[in-house]
Amino acid sequence: MGTVTIGVSIAVPEPHGSELQELRAGFGDAAAHGIPTHVTLLPPTEVDGGELPAIEAHLTEVAAAGRAFPMRLSGTGTFRPLSPVVFVRVAEGGEACAWLQKQVRDASGPVARELQFPYHPHVTVAHGIDEDAMDRAFADLADYEAHWPCTGFALYEQGADGVWRKLREYTFATGTVVPPQASPVDRGGIPTC
Repeated sequence: MGTVTIGVSIAVPEPHGSELQELRAGFGDAAAHGIPTHVTLLPPTEVDGGELPAIEAHLTEVAAAGRAFPMRLSGTGTFRPLSPVVFVRVAEGGEACAWLQKQVRDASGPVARELQFPYHPHVTVAHGIDEDAMDRAFADLADYEAHWPCTGFALYEQGADGVWRKLREYTFATGTVVPPQASPVDRGGIPTC
């Protein structure tokens, strides 16, 4: 099958996903329409296409160990000057995202890999565009707010055209949203904010 580029992420649901995607395009980010709005759990990773069944089985196990949790986006942040990125901050749900991405990249699993930078859950709204447009994205979305119950994640593949397409969704074993004040024991050991 050859090599394929995959990613795992939590999709930002509608209407927020399309809204942020259109804003990203409006800031001049040419990649906006090829990248569904998301919080990354596994960044773009090249794998042998024959490994996809093992990866899907692994992700099924990760989802089976997960529980739904509240996600809230609030305000903006940036990785500049280290990386030319402006993002909407994950204000609630970040610990759960960190737990999930660690499970996805587990050293004993089929997609074990090191990250270039420490994991920081976020939703990119501008990447690699001119500084004035980056500043505008940072300012225009400073008061942005969105929230939803996160009930799972998805596996994506990047096509030869650069567009990311969903291969499969993974729903957590329980759809019950764990309230933020729940103790680690009540959450089955899965951290949330």
